[in-house]
Formats: sequence, C-alpha cells, structure tokens
Amino acid sequence: MSTRLFFLERRKAELPVFLKVLRALPADRLDYRPHERSPSAQQLVWTLTMELRSCVEAAQSGRTEWRMEPAPGLEKMLAIYEQHHQDLVRTIESMDDAAWERPAQFFFNGKMVSEQPVSQFLWMILFDAIHHRGQLSAYLRPMGGTVPAIYGPSADARS
Repeated sequence: MSTRLFFLERRKAELPVFLKVLRALPADRLDYRPHERSPSAQQLVWTLTMELRSCVEAAQSGRTEWRMEPAPGLEKMLAIYEQHHQDLVRTIESMDDAAWERPAQFFFNGKMVSEQPVSQFLWMILFDAIHHRGQLSAYLRPMGGTVPAIYGPSADARS
C-alpha cells in the first residue's frame, strides 16, 4: 500500500472519531476555555475546519495561506468541516504519486513559512488536528458534555 493510500485510509477512519468529539460539544458553551491563554472550544473547532481547508488547497494547487475568518455557529462549522473532508478525500483519490510528493507552500501573513511535499504537509496537519481533538476532549466535561469513545471506551460512554 502506498503512503497516499494509507493516508486516505487513516483520514477516513479518523472522520467519525472527530465528528463524535465535535458533536459532543455543548453548542451554548463554545466560549469555554480552561485558562485565559487557552483557545476557546469554538476557536479549536474553527481551527480544525480551517486546517482542512488548507489541506485541500495545498493538495489541489500546491499552495495555501493560513487565514482565519469569523467562526459561524457549531452546526455550520461541522457542515463546512465535513465538506472540506470530502473535498480532501476526492482530491487525494484523484492524485498520482508524483502529485502526492510535489512541493506545497504554506504561507502566513503573506510570508512563506514552510515548503514540503504535499504528503508531509497533510500528515503534519492530521497530527496537529488529532492534538486539537485531544484538547477538545479534555474540554468536554467542564463544558457540561460527555466524552465519547475515541480509540477505546470512555468512562462517559460506558453503559
């Protein structure tokens, strides 16, 4: 199995896990943050969504620029998140190995901060997204939500 196909398999397998955590967030508590220097739950959800957009852009054109726009409500963020995920899957499915390994440039505030193969960029963002999902899972109980099973049972998900 190629690394591209393995990435696709993992990205698809992670989607339901991400959605369980995101859907467990109480929509009326998205302003929650455990510390003044921590991002809010809403900021984390929107970051995950914008990361996926960056992945799609990098995979399609070899270039993306990080930009944050005002976050919509939770349901809209989840719809955009799922759309970006589907766009990314379709894009990667249509790539050949040369496109998977071509350079991708990542810009922030108009300056290139990284250039690496598309494959490495997409893996890096997936790992970062899993990190942010972990943050959100730690926010759930203090927000009044329950922690779903992620890679195994959760104390909240047991019968």
